[in-house]
This record gives sequence, structure tokens and C-alpha cells, in this order.
Amino acid sequence: MSVSVVIPAYNESKSVAHVIKVVKSLNIVDEVIVVNDGSSDNTAETAKKAGAIVISHSINQGKGAALKTGFKESKGDIVAFIDADLHNLSSNQIKEMISPILEGKADITKTKFKREAGRVTELTAKPLLNFFFPELKFDQPLSGQFAAKRTFLNGIKFEEDYGVDVGIVLDADVRGMKIKEVDIGKIEHTHSSIQELNKMANEVVRTIVDRAMEYGRFSMMDTLGKSIRMSILGLSLTSLGLFSIFFINRIPAIIGAAIALIGLITTIYYVFKLIRKTAVILSKSDKRFPTLKSLFYMHSPIVVSGLILVAMMITMIGSVHIDSGKISIEPASSNLIIWGDVSNIRTEVRGPYIIDSALENEYTILRMPIEAMNTLELNYGDSIYINNKKYNLNETRPGEDNIIRIPYDARNYLALSIGNIIRDSDIRGKFIESYAEKSLSLTPTFNNSNNLRINEGIFLKSSSEKGRIVNIYFDNQKIVTTSGIFQNGDYSIYINNVKYTTIHINKKDTKNVEQVYWGKHTIKIEIGDPTDSNVAFATSDKGKFLNLILSNK
Repeated sequence: MSVSVVIPAYNESKSVAHVIKVVKSLNIVDEVIVVNDGSSDNTAETAKKAGAIVISHSINQGKGAALKTGFKESKGDIVAFIDADLHNLSSNQIKEMISPILEGKADITKTKFKREAGRVTELTAKPLLNFFFPELKFDQPLSGQFAAKRTFLNGIKFEEDYGVDVGIVLDADVRGMKIKEVDIGKIEHTHSSIQELNKMANEVVRTIVDRAMEYGRFSMMDTLGKSIRMSILGLSLTSLGLFSIFFINRIPAIIGAAIALIGLITTIYYVFKLIRKTAVILSKSDKRFPTLKSLFYMHSPIVVSGLILVAMMITMIGSVHIDSGKISIEPASSNLIIWGDVSNIRTEVRGPYIIDSALENEYTILRMPIEAMNTLELNYGDSIYINNKKYNLNETRPGEDNIIRIPYDARNYLALSIGNIIRDSDIRGKFIESYAEKSLSLTPTFNNSNNLRINEGIFLKSSSEKGRIVNIYFDNQKIVTTSGIFQNGDYSIYINNVKYTTIHINKKDTKNVEQVYWGKHTIKIEIGDPTDSNVAFATSDKGKFLNLILSNK
């Protein structure tokens, strides 16, 4: 394919010779044409001496007119347009611009380059292009240097002024041509004055607006805009209504249902109108692919809103439980994503839990998943008192990892029914102020030849309060550390379920120490530093503060 290079020039006698010299150094270029656009200096003479074909306008007609003249006089299968004021232009830059067309990778190439200017591009061209032609994603739509096949250039309109660059790009896009933006590095050119930039901005705006009208983009925005906005509003109302029904207790369910219904009707009505209007626009469009691209960008917000609503509904439906006409919902995530180093982080998913009846003959046993036990800060084998009746905590059966089995009397007292769903964050609230006897874990290094066990009596609290750390020593070796909330009053220490002594706690005291003797052994209980805790130690009139179980003296 033969290549012609057209160089528009207006009073560029200082730089035009360099540009011509660089262009002629390339063996792929067959002709070089300089269009002298009414210059008042010796641009024409300089260009002729440099070896270019020179065509002159008697008066200055504008860049677009110069490009149009040069194109008509050129003969190449590929025509490249290069400004005459480029001071550091290199042959590699021109080759980078033309090669993609010669290699069949593009029908038209435009350049981008590093420069200090670009105010018209950033403040004028890009905002308009994003609005009317959102499918175009070029860094520099007004680069000025470009090349194209003659077969394409024969069928487009050359603007007479600075709008020519963006006009050619828009025509190529609408016609479905393969456009490639080529990075040619850094170039230096003569900077325009504010007056010239103002003129350029006006001409670029006019060209973009004209093309938007010609290619039906105004009609597309006006026709589809309202339907898209109202469809998104409908989807948002539907989501708000559904969210209100299941998660906002202060909004009555009937109001949430009304909001969702209004949103659904609005969505259906305007989506139907949107589909009809889109079909009409496509039927009238001569260039289906570019129109489809623009429609995709315009419709993407409503598509995303619809996907959010679908995901929300799937989550809700997947978490709905219906029992005896009662509907309950408990969304829970099974996916947890943590960015960063997780080597020392333990993560788990807790709840929701389904309430079920106790197994046969298990009238004094509560079966709970380990996650629920962790939330209550209790262990299997501990006991909890509900309505003054003792229930032992046991593990769940295989396959019942989210089921809490509670005997009838306890369920009735706790106001729970079979099939109820309890969030993990609510489970402490269900057992609030319940008395529990918890077995403490002894230090692994302790030689427990005496089969010592230590139980503490606690009341579960819903939130943390100021408590105290309790350290327990066996023959001067610390064997356990626990914590809880103390009130001013008496606390009893038991040995083998028999009251051994009672200690008085004054919260103003900084430290309390009590020693218990069992045979030749000394057990020291030290109540020390303050800490936050969400359990309260049982006073003497309500339970056993500590119960030391020893089998050997």
C-alpha cells in the first residue's frame, strides 16, 4: 500500500523543513504534500526547498480545509496527517503511526503523546464525548496526528477548522472502523494562545454536537434518559421495600410491601417502555454496532441495579424459613474475604441457629453448636439454669451444626418456639442473666495428679462492664486466670460442693487475696487488676463463686 503524508502549515517556516526531512527519511512514504494555508511568511518556499509538493491557499481557511485540500491532491492508499510545528519529530514516531494500517491491524490510527498542554481536550472534548459517545475511550481524542485508509477518508466529511480531528474519529467510530490509539512518546510543538484555544474549543464543541445530532445521540439521550432513570428508581424502591419488610422493625411490614409493590410496577412499566424505545432506535440506525455500544453504556446502570435486586432476593429467599404459617429470615454470609496476612487470624462464621425440640429423654440437656457455645463463652459439660432448673450443655448431633435443641420447659420460659431463628448476635440476649456453672481450663503445664477441677458461678450479661481479673494458684503455681464483674458483697468459695468460706468484696479495694487449704496443699485466690468482662460472678445468695473439686488430699 502506498503512503502519502499531508502537512498543513500556517506560518511555520521555522519548523516545516525539519518535519519534511523526517518524513522523507522513511522509505515507506511515497509522497509528501505541504498545504500552505495562506501563510504570510516564507513557509511555501521553505517547504519546496525541503523537497515537498506545495499547494497554497490564497487566504487562511483553517486546518480542516488544509487537510481536505491535501487529501484530494494525494494519491496514496494510506494518508497520514502531521502538523508542521513539531520540533522534535522522529521517523520512528511516524512509523509507529502508519505501521498498524500497513499490517492490517487498524483502519485508522490516531496518536497520543506526552505534552504539557491539553486544556481543550480535558475541559471540553472529553466531557462532551463521555456524554454523547460514551463508547469512545481515547486518552487524547484531539491529538492532531493521524493516518487512515483512503477508502475510509473518501466517505467522510472534513470539517473546515479545528474540529476536523475529532470529526474524523467520530465518523470512524460510527462506521465501525478499527481505530487504534498509538503512543508516540513526547513531542514538542508551538503552544497556542488563550484566544486560539478559545477558538479551537468552540470549533471542537460545534463538531461534537453536530455529529451527536447527525448520529441520533441527542434523540437517544432524550428518548431513553427518562425511562432509564425511572426504571432505576423503581428498582431502588423495590429493594427499599423488601429491605424494610425484613430488616427495619420500625417500618410496618404493610408499608414496606406497599413501597416494594410501587417500585415493582414502576420498574415493569418503564422497562417495557425502554425496550420499545431501544428497539425503535436500533431499527432506525444505519450503524448497528456503534449504536449498540452506546446503548450498552447507557443501559449499564439499570442492569447493575437489577442484578443487585436479584442478588438481594436470592439471598433472602435462600434464608427464608416457614413454619406453621410463620415466616422468618436470617441472611448469613458463608464467604469471608480478608486482605493481607491471615496466618495468625482465626475466622469463623457463626449462626444463624434454628430452635428445635430436645431429643427423647433429654429433658435436662441443651444441645448447642460449638459456635453458639463460643459466643456464650461456655464449654460442653458446663451447666446453665433456666427458671431455676439445671440444664447440662452438650454438643450437637452430626449434621446439626446450626440447630439448638432445647427442652419444652426451657423453650417455654425463654419464649422460643420450634423453628425460630436466632442470630448469633442475639443469643446472649436470650440467656441474659441466666446463672451458669462454668468449668475453668487449667494451665496445660500443671501436674494435675490430684484431679483438681474448678467451677465458677456466673451470670451472663449482654454487654461488657468493668470487672476484675481473678488468678488462682495451687501451691504457688498459677493454674488458671479468669475474669468477671463483682458487686460489693459476699462471695462463697466451695470445696467439693461444700461451702468452705465466704469473702467480702469491696470494689474500691485494689486487691483481695484468699487462701484455701486442702490437706497439705494451699490454694490462693487473688482478685487483682480491672478488666472488661461480660459475665458477673455469683454472690453468696445467688450461687457459688468458686467450687473447687479435689479427689485426693
